[in-house]
Amino acid sequence: MSNGNSVTLVGNVTRDPELRYTPNGQANLTFGLAVNRRWQNRQTQEWEEATSYFDVVCWREMAENASETLFKGARVIVTGRLDQRSWENQEGERRSKVEVVADEVGPSLRWATAQVTKNERRGPADGAATGAATRSGPPGAPSYAYDEEPF
Repeated sequence: MSNGNSVTLVGNVTRDPELRYTPNGQANLTFGLAVNRRWQNRQTQEWEEATSYFDVVCWREMAENASETLFKGARVIVTGRLDQRSWENQEGERRSKVEVVADEVGPSLRWATAQVTKNERRGPADGAATGAATRSGPPGAPSYAYDEEPF
């Protein structure tokens, strides 16, 4: 992302992700993320802590994959961009909020392990898998097209 608006957050999911679909069928997932910061106060030598809360938005295939993977309490890494939304509430007041629109979401492996399962790639028109040549590994390992990275 070269536009200067990129963010990487590591934190815990604060509520079970909510999957919805737009009227034209596009998947949209939202979840909360708590990011803790801890530092030592140089004057008192006491440890202090602060928590920041963020709303994260995922779209399309990532939204569907994340809905099957994430749960409240999961520790994740999110990279994306900040986006400000504005709207008018029922009382006619202007409201706005800043969200993280995710480009990537993954499990944090600092204190846990993860089992990764690669989904079949879908074609743009009919949702069918593409016909690209694939590599194969040991039995049970996912295969992937030569022109893409395995993960």
